[in-house]
Amino acid sequence: MSIFLDENSKIIVQGLTGSEGTKHAGRMLASGSNIVGGVNPRKAGTTVEIEGTSLPIFGSVAEAMSSTGANVSVIFVPPAFAKGAVIEAIDAEIELAIVITEGIPIHDSAEFWAHAKSKGNATRIIGPNCPGIISPGKSNAGIIPSTITTAGPIGLVSKSGTLTYQMMFELRDLGFSTAIGIGGDPIIGTTHIDALAAFEADPETKAIVMIGEIGGDAEERAAEFIQANVTKPVVAYVAGFTAPEGKTMGHAGAIVSDGAGTAQGKKEALEAAGVRVGKTPSETASLMHELFREL
Repeated sequence: MSIFLDENSKIIVQGLTGSEGTKHAGRMLASGSNIVGGVNPRKAGTTVEIEGTSLPIFGSVAEAMSSTGANVSVIFVPPAFAKGAVIEAIDAEIELAIVITEGIPIHDSAEFWAHAKSKGNATRIIGPNCPGIISPGKSNAGIIPSTITTAGPIGLVSKSGTLTYQMMFELRDLGFSTAIGIGGDPIIGTTHIDALAAFEADPETKAIVMIGEIGGDAEERAAEFIQANVTKPVVAYVAGFTAPEGKTMGHAGAIVSDGAGTAQGKKEALEAAGVRVGKTPSETASLMHELFREL
């Protein structure tokens, strides 16, 4: 099985006709994803040819859903227009909206997050500023390379895109049920806890890798959740162990203040919850290999 995305997922791309949307839609199609169309009000009624597939362009998410049965949208809309695109997806009540766009103002993210909540969270948001989600061998929605890993029993949830890719590659011999990059902005839709709960409920996910980073308290809250609710083994990595004190990191959410949000503090919270924590990505992958030898 997998979480949030599977072989039955029908994907539309908001911003399909832009350069990034076209490029990554091609990669998604090549990896077996079922992309059924795109959304661009200015080009509604036209079609685009990508990877030998003719994709219709619709004027709205609602129209695309009505015509194709789409239940997933991947959003490659520039930051200035991203809020409107996400709100449109939420209003259409698409099941899953994956916001790849980087650089969305925090108040815009807060607004569409609150809008989703006001609609009863009928739409799950992943992101923004994320690489997306992949269930290897089934579907791939976003910018995660599909050729670096295999299907298997590990669930992966990560704040970092590049560390998602590294962990997938290092554990390719074991493979993944689903790998999800939740993004590193201060306000995101799907959290570590959301993914942990879904992996716990998925019978084919046997172990979980969680990647966090310095700043905020998301990892500490995830540790509390793991201790209370997760029965499957978890290994983790917290990016930022070597960050100089007071250094501003690349991710908008990686803000350390008043001694809170440090890598060491997060490591201690996770270890207190029974999580094995590596000090490097490779050490974390080794801990997972060790764990499977013990199972």
